[in-house]
Amino acid sequence: MSGRRAQAARNDLLILESAKAVFLADPGAPITAVAKQAGVGISALYSRYASKDDLLRTLCTEGLQRVIAETQRALADDRDSWTTFEDYMRRCVEADTSSMTLALAGTFTPTPDMFTLAEQANQLAQALFTKVKDVLRPGVDVHDVSLVFEVVAAVKTSDQQRTQQLRRRYLAVILDGLRATERGALPGPPPTWQDVSERWMPASGQAG
Repeated sequence: MSGRRAQAARNDLLILESAKAVFLADPGAPITAVAKQAGVGISALYSRYASKDDLLRTLCTEGLQRVIAETQRALADDRDSWTTFEDYMRRCVEADTSSMTLALAGTFTPTPDMFTLAEQANQLAQALFTKVKDVLRPGVDVHDVSLVFEVVAAVKTSDQQRTQQLRRRYLAVILDGLRATERGALPGPPPTWQDVSERWMPASGQAG
């Protein structure tokens, strides 16, 4: 890439990363908050995205594409079924696309292309479930697996590293529940009272 094109690509990545951070924290935030977070002018943002909805569509489309890529990777995995499934679940939790579902679903109108991607993701998930269902407990359905990601994404603290640690812990709990045998050791320490109670404290500057 030329210097200008490389800078434009960096700005676009920065805008999308900033948009994810801003809108996961506050889905109702204005698009100007994204420009401020990214450190770019509002004109630079609007030159790429005509509206907030356009930005949200791009952000969620990238999330769908990430899910599709991870599922295709799992389908190509030739290891044993449980290892394939466990690694897939962990990678999807790390990708954190379900946080966008929790925060943004219903806040904008998806495009037909997004619905097409969603159907592709669903078909791939069905194929993966068929591949690994022999190691899952009876009665588990493919859409149970989908909702597990949202359950884990709902675990959130004010510290990103602690959030990731707790999400890994509770994914391990859920994975043990999905598997009929061979419970493993839980990763990381259990939540503290502060972890549990801080959600009820008003944000700084909003007390009173």
